[in-house]
Amino acid sequence: SCTLLCDTGDTGQGARAWIKQILNQDMAFQHIKVIYPTAPARPYTPMKGAFSTVWFDRYKISNDCPEHIESIDSMCQELTDLINDEIKNGIAKNRILIGGFSMGGGMAMHLAYRFHQDLAGVFALSSFLNKDSAVYQALKINESILPELFQCHGTADELVLYSWGEETNKMLKSLGVSTSLHTFPNLNHELSRTEIEKLKTWIVKKLPIEAVKTN
Repeated sequence: SCTLLCDTGDTGQGARAWIKQILNQDMAFQHIKVIYPTAPARPYTPMKGAFSTVWFDRYKISNDCPEHIESIDSMCQELTDLINDEIKNGIAKNRILIGGFSMGGGMAMHLAYRFHQDLAGVFALSSFLNKDSAVYQALKINESILPELFQCHGTADELVLYSWGEETNKMLKSLGVSTSLHTFPNLNHELSRTEIEKLKTWIVKKLPIEAVKTN
């Protein structure tokens, strides 16, 4: 089994170090490999076009503007290659989870709900989708069973408002996604130990140790 963790504005190694600092140890599982991909550096409009390690561009940090679909889709292609590499290595698609923090969670929702609806699940921490998201458009015409979504959000988040995360959760639920939203009072745009512990429990629930097949 494997979990792909996407962070934002940081490298994969940075994300790993951040989680390790919060937990006082690596986020490790006996039977699950954790992969921390790094986003490419690209000009980022909210930072006046400065190069930044981000999964996609945004016109602004708001849920009330169009998505920069061109950069989202090119990243979906690249991350699909990562998923396919794991499948080539013998991991079943329904034993792969994807998710991330902030923009990483948004990326994971696009990737799973538009292109990989047969994954084991998705997690989105302090994340949101824009009001007219391509994800919602895709799900309106969807018939298949969708990966479960595990969402966490701090009520004191000043960058990605809690209400944006809540609205994303309600929209996805109304479109047939099985969702949970865990609320963290007084948490800003950051991760907490309790949140990561909850996430770890959910990951193991979605990817339990498989019974050894005997002939």
